[in-house]
Amino acid sequence: MHFTKMQGLGNDYLYVYGKVPENIRALSRALSDRHFGAGSDGMIYISGSDKADFSMRIFNADGSEAKMCGNGIRCVGKYVYDKGYTKNKHLKIETLSGIKELWLHVSEGAVETVTVNMGAVKTEEKKTLYIMGRKLELTPVSVGNPHAVVFVDDAEDVPVCEIGAEIENSGAFPDGVNVEFVSLRPDGTLRMRVRERGSGLTMACGTGACASVAAALKKGIIKPFSQVSVMLDGGRLEILLNEKGEAIMTGPAVTVYEGECQEEKVNAYT
Repeated sequence: MHFTKMQGLGNDYLYVYGKVPENIRALSRALSDRHFGAGSDGMIYISGSDKADFSMRIFNADGSEAKMCGNGIRCVGKYVYDKGYTKNKHLKIETLSGIKELWLHVSEGAVETVTVNMGAVKTEEKKTLYIMGRKLELTPVSVGNPHAVVFVDDAEDVPVCEIGAEIENSGAFPDGVNVEFVSLRPDGTLRMRVRERGSGLTMACGTGACASVAAALKKGIIKPFSQVSVMLDGGRLEILLNEKGEAIMTGPAVTVYEGECQEEKVNAYT
């Protein structure tokens, strides 16, 4: 099995073009392991589609399937263009959270950055939880997958994994949730750190950045229709919420290396 390791702001996946195997959950757990496998936040399979140009399916490091990944879909655009599956710079990708539009920004024959229409972002009324002795106000947001955004004084000074796990296991989000801790910087940028369901602490989360901007707009700390820079552990994303309530995200996509997994090893992951 040939795979390509790619990353968007450090949110890394192993990409394969082809049919999703029956043992995908065990395979994703094994290959994502950072000590005994290739090391990644999960695996993404790219296939053809009768509804769009291509389709993608996302499997987390724990084997669970995700509906959408903002950093992942940017790398899908780079993958299919750089490898010659398409020469179109405007693509539609079928995901479990609907069809997403991509605009590829190419330099010297290779994709460097990608703009994605992530679709409508929906915020809900805040929830108040008492977690680890703290009173937390959360803004639930849907970006095709569930998020809980928590505004704090300093996102650098939060035990993200510990509190994020307690929020996810609190019962307030029966289907699990990605948890973002966000603070507003003096320059107007948002600093965000995230614990993703199924993967734990990650360097970046594209849907989380969109959710954070939507929650900040609802809270009144940013202006409508303004492009906002979101600083994640892995770097910067630019997010704009348009007049339709859709999140337009722009960020990098990078190929790390190509790899092979021997057939007998693949078959062993059952």
